[in-house]
Amino acid sequence: MTIAELMPPAAEPITLAEVKAHLRLDASDEDTLLAGLMRAARDYLEGQTGLALIARTFRLYLDDWPETRVIQIARGPVQTIEAVTVYDAAGAPVEVDATGYVLDGTTRPARLVLPARPATERALNGIEIDFTAGFGESGAEVPGTLKRALLLHVAAMYELRGVLSLDDQPGAVPQGYDRLVAPYALRRL
Repeated sequence: MTIAELMPPAAEPITLAEVKAHLRLDASDEDTLLAGLMRAARDYLEGQTGLALIARTFRLYLDDWPETRVIQIARGPVQTIEAVTVYDAAGAPVEVDATGYVLDGTTRPARLVLPARPATERALNGIEIDFTAGFGESGAEVPGTLKRALLLHVAAMYELRGVLSLDDQPGAVPQGYDRLVAPYALRRL
């Protein structure tokens, strides 16, 4: 199972104004750096939790249907299923009629049950499920504790701006970050 992001988020969960207020900055000469740190902090948090903070489209690739009828989607919260595609013997994509599917997008991982599971002829990545995941279109829908974690993380990375390049971030995770993110982290046995 592989999940690929089909389009980047249209916005960041925290705004440049929020970051500058948190850092007590007035000048705009480091706005580009701050925007890069905001992206790095979001990428790190999403990687740690399996969440999509801002709604966007992803594609889940499966080699075959699971033995149970339940398809688990590790990136969430899942809002909608956009398309389900399988491949025929000629290698052409065939869109599956997903009418009647059942989606539990708020559980972690999200669960999807399709009414039919047509065979795919492609041995690898023969099933593609496009879905939209995220809390909402803007940071207004993102939980406050996650936004606070992002602000703390951006501040910690900003402190290292002369030591590490933007490409080498995140260079530090601030104290208290793990406690803010813990309720949203996936637990595995």
